[in-house]
Amino acid sequence: MDCLESYTEQAISLLRQLVSTPSFSKEENETADIIESFLESAQIPTSRIGNNVIAQQEMHSEHKPTLVLNSHHDTVRPSHGWTLDPFSLSITGEKLSGLGANDAGGCLVSLIITFIHYYKSNLPFRLVLIASAEEEISGKNGLRLALQESGILPTVAIVGEPTSTQMAIAEKGLLVIDGLAKGVSGHAAHHNGHNALYTAVEDIKAIQDLSFPKSSELLGPVKLTVTQINAGKQHNVIPDSCRYVIDCRVNEYYSNIQVLEKLRTVCKSELTPRSTHLASSSIPSTHPLVIQGLAMGKTYYGSPTLSDQVFFNCPSIKIGPGESTRSHQADEYIYRSEIKDGIETYIGLINNLVI
Repeated sequence: MDCLESYTEQAISLLRQLVSTPSFSKEENETADIIESFLESAQIPTSRIGNNVIAQQEMHSEHKPTLVLNSHHDTVRPSHGWTLDPFSLSITGEKLSGLGANDAGGCLVSLIITFIHYYKSNLPFRLVLIASAEEEISGKNGLRLALQESGILPTVAIVGEPTSTQMAIAEKGLLVIDGLAKGVSGHAAHHNGHNALYTAVEDIKAIQDLSFPKSSELLGPVKLTVTQINAGKQHNVIPDSCRYVIDCRVNEYYSNIQVLEKLRTVCKSELTPRSTHLASSSIPSTHPLVIQGLAMGKTYYGSPTLSDQVFFNCPSIKIGPGESTRSHQADEYIYRSEIKDGIETYIGLINNLVI
């Protein structure tokens, strides 16, 4: 593709602006401005819902199916381990380092360039770009709000996340549960009282031993992990309450409600879910978009991590340049060649696609 080098340079130029602008979840207004300006400089009109930026293909028809290109422009906060300036794109040879460069700046700029490439093309579907906010916190004012208020009804979606440009065709759901074990306080030297910590420990052992029989070929089994615990204020007082947190990664065979109800049958503690809507998602391996990727030499797998894919009520794949294991790490980076490959991959997925 003759224009691929030029596209890559444009993408890196945009990435430099985005990395240089702090965009923590709920604070993405300035990066939204940058994305709007970049698209408008290419004579592409945009609309905005909160900090979500939306652009639609010029030659679109309401009667055509809709393919949404989506990635996010919010980031986590930099960890204490950074040795580089997280808000400056540091370029060392092919290596581009900066906060959000890998997650998911490289994917986002590659999708934006892809959208521009096809903007004036007469495709057999309607092409829509959504640069979403609040992905890192699955926030209510992110993609979910953009889809609700825009009235866009996707037929299929490509979600830009770092996957080494391989296709994640299934994604585990997430259920976070707050557990509260109750007891009766008393002096630690006596036999009165009831230790809430002991109840919590019994529950945690029950959670550790609990398994769900249906294991997914792509996503594996449901995974339950107790990740936090807190109780007691003084060494000589029996704690009357103990709080703990359960991280549940759910495959496509179970709903989050089913997992919650099963946990309640083995735990004595009060279990309160933070939300139940972050369900598992998947696309059939026979879908035309997956077939297109396979024809390009791509492989598919099931992803253990959550993304904005969860908010699409339609088939979707998660794919993009960079590697998931680099995300949220100090001195986060992506390679120039990966961005180039990302643009080529996205363009190839759309080329001659029929949905």
